[in-house]
Amino acid sequence: MPLSRNTIGTVVVVGALGATMAALVYPAMLGVQNTSSDPARIIANTQWGPLTEADRDFVVKVRSAGLWEYPLGELALKRGSTPEMREAGKHLIVGHAGLDELCRKIAPQLNIALPNQATPQQQQFVATSAAQSGRQFDSTAANIMRVTHGQIFPTIAKIRASTQNTLVRSLADLANDTVLDHITVLEKTGVVNFDQVNFQQTTPPKLPKEQLTPPPPQPGAPMVALTPRPDLNINTASPKPTPAVG
Repeated sequence: MPLSRNTIGTVVVVGALGATMAALVYPAMLGVQNTSSDPARIIANTQWGPLTEADRDFVVKVRSAGLWEYPLGELALKRGSTPEMREAGKHLIVGHAGLDELCRKIAPQLNIALPNQATPQQQQFVATSAAQSGRQFDSTAANIMRVTHGQIFPTIAKIRASTQNTLVRSLADLANDTVLDHITVLEKTGVVNFDQVNFQQTTPPKLPKEQLTPPPPQPGAPMVALTPRPDLNINTASPKPTPAVG
């Protein structure tokens, strides 16, 4: 289910010359295709610090996440049956537009080729949610997104603690705030099944690699960009801690 105008009403396309040229710098594309199983292996030395396999993989994962969570946020804004679910949709749209903008800014600087589509598994997440309506839509979409946000949260912390690349570090900083905000607003919907979420976070299904890898961009294809929505007036900075009880 490739992203289309029918799926994402406010996705726009921008020139991809920079990303296309970046993909040609190395014999193996520094984007969605791994060249090593060692995440600590340095694949490039840049003016912003060394870039490792894990750094590159993180930038691609953040980009890929936006390509399905942004349209699902749009669905939540339109179909959510409660104010809390529609509010979560706004946060997803605004948060991933901001992350996507930073990904598209730093990727050419680091010679990382970004995908234009989410992984097949992520595309199925959108399709599964889109098939529901009413309270069932709320529950399906919120629980899927709560699981995936919970899975990426430790990865963000690990990258932030280990990366020596200042551009990747800035992305990790923004991702940390954004994902924590999203976890918080999803939990406020009141439909998150924490037992189910905790189980799925720790025991993800074993899927073929191709289901978990975003398709590489076609040579010369324009880059999909997630449209900023300042009109939604949403702040996705890290939320304040919940006051202690008692």
